[in-house]
Amino acid sequence: MARRPRARQHSTQYAWLITGPLALFAAVCLAAFWATDPTWYRSWPGGLLALAGVCMAYVGVFNVVIRRSTYSIILTEVPLVLALYYLPPAMITLVVAAATIITQVARSAVVIPAKMWFNVAKGAATISAASLVVAALPAFEGAGPGTWVVITIALLVNTIVDLICLAGVMGVVQGPRAGQEVLRGLPPAIAISCVNIVIGLVFLVTLVANRWSAILLAVLVAALVLMLRSFAEFFRQHRTLTDVYELTKAVREEGADVSLPDVLLGRVRALMRAEYATLWLPSQGRHPEVLLTARVENKGLLDLSPTPAAIRERAITDGQTLAVGPQFGTTQELRKELRTSKIKDAVIVPLRSGQTTIGSLEVVNRLGDTRSFRAADVQVLETIAAHAAAAVENSRLVERLRHDAYHDRLTGLPNRRRITDALAEAVRVRAEKEVVATLLFDVDGQRDVNESMGHAAGDKLLAEVAERLRGIAGPGALVGRIGGDEFVVTLRAESTDVTVRLATEMREQLRGPMTVGTLTLDVDTAVGVSVYPDHGGDPETLIQRAELAANAAKVLPYGVQLFHPALESRAVRRLGIAADLRKALDNDELDVYFQPKVTLSDRHLVGVECLARWTHAAHGEVAPEDFVAVAEHTGQLSRLTERVLSEGLRRCREWAEADRPLSIAVNLSVRTLLDSRFPDHVEELLDHYAVAPAQVTFEISEPGMLGDIERVLPTLYRLRDLGVRLSVDDFGTGASSLSYLRQWPVHEVKIDDSFVQGMATDSGDLAIVRAVISLSREFGLTVVAEGVESELTLDLLEEMGCEIGQGYLFSRPLPYERLEAWFSAQTEPESTPTGEVRRLRAVI
Repeated sequence: MARRPRARQHSTQYAWLITGPLALFAAVCLAAFWATDPTWYRSWPGGLLALAGVCMAYVGVFNVVIRRSTYSIILTEVPLVLALYYLPPAMITLVVAAATIITQVARSAVVIPAKMWFNVAKGAATISAASLVVAALPAFEGAGPGTWVVITIALLVNTIVDLICLAGVMGVVQGPRAGQEVLRGLPPAIAISCVNIVIGLVFLVTLVANRWSAILLAVLVAALVLMLRSFAEFFRQHRTLTDVYELTKAVREEGADVSLPDVLLGRVRALMRAEYATLWLPSQGRHPEVLLTARVENKGLLDLSPTPAAIRERAITDGQTLAVGPQFGTTQELRKELRTSKIKDAVIVPLRSGQTTIGSLEVVNRLGDTRSFRAADVQVLETIAAHAAAAVENSRLVERLRHDAYHDRLTGLPNRRRITDALAEAVRVRAEKEVVATLLFDVDGQRDVNESMGHAAGDKLLAEVAERLRGIAGPGALVGRIGGDEFVVTLRAESTDVTVRLATEMREQLRGPMTVGTLTLDVDTAVGVSVYPDHGGDPETLIQRAELAANAAKVLPYGVQLFHPALESRAVRRLGIAADLRKALDNDELDVYFQPKVTLSDRHLVGVECLARWTHAAHGEVAPEDFVAVAEHTGQLSRLTERVLSEGLRRCREWAEADRPLSIAVNLSVRTLLDSRFPDHVEELLDHYAVAPAQVTFEISEPGMLGDIERVLPTLYRLRDLGVRLSVDDFGTGASSLSYLRQWPVHEVKIDDSFVQGMATDSGDLAIVRAVISLSREFGLTVVAEGVESELTLDLLEEMGCEIGQGYLFSRPLPYERLEAWFSAQTEPESTPTGEVRRLRAVI
């Protein structure tokens, strides 16, 4: 919306308050001059010449730019000097009035009566005042200095009275400040008037000396006019180029940071010397329609446009610049429509982005009754419009990037960054008796949907949850998505108890059936709740503690958990372990244990599995699943894998050099397989330790691999091509395992110990183990059974055809020194066609 002008504007009809007294003064003076010289009309030939000269002076306006200021030079004083010397006062008054009427009607596209008659009255009154000065001073005696002084004083009075009258009418119509602005132009006006008077006096002296000199003066005037026009045109072009450069620079530097119309329109209006400059951008996506106009007498922008809608629509439809006015003959049929809207001329330039029109830049009514837009102005506006279109696209791109930076692309909800900022603001302006609540909703089953129906279905589920959560959260809440299946709601509540009750109600409303594709799913959520100030003073802490509470809520029947300090103790211990794990890896404090693998048919020792072990100084022995999980979450997993693999390869080389060749097996996480550089690193280590690739087996957990099978397959194929063996670990615990065996480039299947340990007493486990062994043999895969702890189990596995066993029946995982002792105590060398191997003495 536009700001109100500081001074209240009146209708142009208020100009009659000035026009009336001026016209009365001119009429009284004319009557007095007539009475003094009744035969004044006999000088009509000179009057016609003077009329032609004054009309030419009114038309010939030259604009000169001096130090960033524009001065208009009107040579009116030149013919008036001659008129005051040769013509009676009554004739001069009528000549000036007639010249004003002729030029106003001839050059104005739209004649405004109030304005025209003010100019007529002003011209007649000011020249009458000059004539009174001439009458009051001594009479002319030739063209000497005395005459110069009288004429100079008279025309200076003419100039001063002219400026005062103009300031008066501007003050009445547009306010006192407009009148003050006019009066500030009095000094340069007097200076220009003095120059013109001198030129006129030179002409007078020349004509008095020899009337035939009028011919030479006419040639001089013509040459002077051509020179001034060229000079003015040169400066106009230079000034226009400077203004266009400054405008485009401002649009480029400021247009993306502030409102583009504020930067653009005022400058365009001033550059084009137009009464109106308009920017129109139609609504597009989330961008609303923009229609703003800068007007010459308004400080702010108006939310309207004087351009007729039909003319703008024609320009947009054609995609071409449309210029309507006296200077454009091809659009004369549209001038009638402009006159209906009281518009003199207009130029509409479509804003284009590629082949698409995204709006228009328009200027209406060139300032000055006798001026109109020209072809050069159209070119300037087209140049500006090209930069404006680029600025619009850039600003929209910046806005889109800013929106994307703070919103989730899938659901359109605010993301973690936006939620964090909003939560910080809510905490800062919290009322004394309220709490700022953070509710974290963890969607249960979204991963299952991804695996069974595809990620597209999972995305639809998340979008449905987002839409439903936004609908039930209420107008005062902010809903966002901060993770894969985690949504956050921030709101203000009266107390913690009220917050928990709201969380429970929202969870119940969210639990309804949701349609994903052709299926209807019952999706449940776990809700964690944290509140400010009880559970933290900053957004990150509140969100983190809400996540801890949501994890705890997953095992609760009612699914809502308020944060309490006991939930954090486990996380704090985990963070401590994470820091210490990094130090342990830096100081080589992790140990590698080895568990033997034995062929069941002949009890030959064929290899060992390399297992990481860590004894913490404060916590004692840390379970492998704990520190491996910590390594995954803290980015230390690659270092941990490298530590185990390097130690295994080193021992493998030592055993080979001692004529005791043994293969090694190393566990790999799916996260490691997602690293495309891992196969290259394995190849480097194999070369460094001089170990054959066939001596290395990588065991990958089946449940972990199922979720990312498409992403890890390229790495598996590269490892297979490298020559290492691949094994599916924990086989039987995942989903759809059997159907994937044909697709995976693996050499070995390792039956999970939960089935092996129960097969001697549970017929179901026995059936599973038998089926896995049978299927693996059909696929030509080696079968390894882990968890062999009894001779009965050993006999059953051997009977089913299982090739390799591993478990406490043979040996626990042992450090290297104890493993060497185990070799000496539990194995003995045996010669085979392929060389010497170690064979178990007995199984105890």
